[in-house]
Amino acid sequence: MPWSPRRARKVASNPNATAKETRSPDSGLRVFLTGTSSGIGAALARHYAAKGATLGLAARRETELNRLAEELRSRYGCRVHCYPLDVASAVALAAAAHHFLAQEGVPDIVIANAGISVGTLTEEAEDTAAFARVFEVNVLGVVHTLSPFVAPMREAGRGRLVGIASVAGVRGLPGAAAYSASKAAVVKLMESLRVELRGSGVKAITVAPGYIETPMTAVNDYPMPFILPVDVAARRIARVIDCGRSYAVVPWQMAIAARLMALLPNWLYDRLAAKAGRKPRGLKDDKGVVITEK
Repeated sequence: MPWSPRRARKVASNPNATAKETRSPDSGLRVFLTGTSSGIGAALARHYAAKGATLGLAARRETELNRLAEELRSRYGCRVHCYPLDVASAVALAAAAHHFLAQEGVPDIVIANAGISVGTLTEEAEDTAAFARVFEVNVLGVVHTLSPFVAPMREAGRGRLVGIASVAGVRGLPGAAAYSASKAAVVKLMESLRVELRGSGVKAITVAPGYIETPMTAVNDYPMPFILPVDVAARRIARVIDCGRSYAVVPWQMAIAARLMALLPNWLYDRLAAKAGRKPRGLKDDKGVVITEK
């Protein structure tokens, strides 16, 4: 029977509905991830499907989500649960999480990948809605995704909670204040969670991608050094998760660049950043707000 928020809320509200543990130790991973209708999320879904994982896929664009799920079932024969939702909704994500827990048990990996990027200028009053939407998706969306799984994973004494940040969160980028600030917030959020989970057996992992070939970067009309094909990026991100590293930048060249950026004195950084390219403003989504998804 297809998933729906209403049906899943019934499961979530049932005190007798607990996460089941039906998987044998060698029967594959269980992975729940968001932002899977395109870009990094879709590439990660394909990567884990190829390894025989059971997947919970959440995305806002239902048609693209269902198309991906059918591709993965047909090509790899894996189990896929689809959750068409907006990560800005804590209720919808809690319902999806409870459904996945009830159907498949505690996941091994949860990846909060959904994110949007848009050019913003603080001086422009019309960009206020874009600021709000970016924070709603990029920051609260991470909280909404990970929160329902923390207690079950802690009880199980295992699992990996992954937040996808960005190199853009290392220093503030001109014309991208909303995106840079939101990704800086994700880094600190995941760091806090990592310390809170210390000794529990559950790992909190932060991955900060550089430039990746996705719809998010397709609109950029400026040079993007060390840009990676999305399937290559997905493999490298999965490797970070497998290793359990607490923080990693992908690709490694951008890790060096990020460290250098963090060390630059403000006067030098300001001079260099002022010349950087800027993401365009004014790309509207179905809610009338600028949006470019990962």
